[in-house]
Amino acid sequence: MTAAARFPSRRTPAPAAERASGPRSRPDLDALTGLRSGKPSFYPEYRVNAERLRRVIGSLDRISAALVRTMEGSEALVRAVADAAADHLSADWVVLALVDGELTDAEPRHVVIGPDGVEWSELRLVPDRVRRHITLLQGGTGTEDDDDSDRRHLHVPIRLNGRTVGGFVAWTPPDREIDDTDHSVLRILAGQTASALQNCALLDRAERLHARTAAQAEDLRTRNDELMRTQQALGAARQREVLDNERHRIARELHDSVTQYALSAGMHIELCRSEIDDPRLLEHLDTAKDLTRRAVEQLRSAIYALNDDDHADKDLPSMLRQLSTVHMPDELRVEVTIGGTPVALPHEHEQSLFRIAGEALFNTAMHASASRAVVRLAYQPDRVRLSVSDDGGAAPDQIRRTLRAASVRGPSGEHRGLVNMDARAREMGGTLRFRRSRIGGLQVQVDVPFGTTGRETP
Repeated sequence: MTAAARFPSRRTPAPAAERASGPRSRPDLDALTGLRSGKPSFYPEYRVNAERLRRVIGSLDRISAALVRTMEGSEALVRAVADAAADHLSADWVVLALVDGELTDAEPRHVVIGPDGVEWSELRLVPDRVRRHITLLQGGTGTEDDDDSDRRHLHVPIRLNGRTVGGFVAWTPPDREIDDTDHSVLRILAGQTASALQNCALLDRAERLHARTAAQAEDLRTRNDELMRTQQALGAARQREVLDNERHRIARELHDSVTQYALSAGMHIELCRSEIDDPRLLEHLDTAKDLTRRAVEQLRSAIYALNDDDHADKDLPSMLRQLSTVHMPDELRVEVTIGGTPVALPHEHEQSLFRIAGEALFNTAMHASASRAVVRLAYQPDRVRLSVSDDGGAAPDQIRRTLRAASVRGPSGEHRGLVNMDARAREMGGTLRFRRSRIGGLQVQVDVPFGTTGRETP
């Protein structure tokens, strides 16, 4: 066996197809490094290649720094890429332009870096050849053909998904030639720029969609809140309608039946008085007539209150003043005083206070044998206080015991007025008290803190 057979050559001839394709078939990495041998005999070439590699690494580092600015938007990205290309080539002029109709979300559509390394925004001031190349790039027709011997001019298209979306054009000074390494660096930059611009557009679109979705969600939340308030208002209106219909029905029944029976009883009493001469019986009939008259007055007052729909448009002081003048017995004098600065209260709370005052006055007229009643509404810094005082003979202790007993017995119908007043006060977060009044009789007092009434200054 020969030595040649035992030690085959380390250099195997390349296939014919590879020899025919020439150096252009080598990957960009070969052109970037240019290293073909590590033997010491090639030291001068090694130094040149090492310097080229150092320059390439620095350029790729600057390119990476430019490409990571995707989050800052397409404008920052385009300018950073153009600066990276100009810095790598030490170019007199560098142009980055996008084809019209491609990457429509990217801005600006072109960037021109001049000899001073500063962006030129006024195209009319740049040389004609530079402006002409911008027009060609934007039209998507490429750039003018240059002589291959011109080693100071470079054009690299920017491609995305097989179509040209833009390009780089550069001119270097006389002492700076463009070699294969520069072509490889700019091709890498062009390829990564297309992907970065697309990512930038997708990110910007996603942010817009997110902002639009957030705005729509906020709008839906607002509309849902409005819908809920509308439903609550409709529910409250429906409840008021049902209550109004029931009040009117009760008022109609009272007027057409109970009131008529009371009036008929009064007429029969008067008829009996005309036929009886016994003074003792006449006295009893007079008492019965007086009680009948009082019953008719109270029925008319109740019918008026049930049919009165004007309270919704009036404030609490106005309703109290009207209450003191409508269907009160002639022998009961009612005074209304307002203390402090009136403030607006929720409608349901004003209605509750009005009903408490009406019930207290009704009890005064029917059971207290009073000649005077004082209704006072006081707006204090932290609460509203309603009090109804009379000069009758009711005892606070007895009223409190009656209320406790009625609450324990449940809804039997007896003393329901006292129970209703206490329930209304509790619903408002307030308290109901009975005490001796300054004018000698009973005082009914309700205190409601403003924190529970939703105070609003009118």
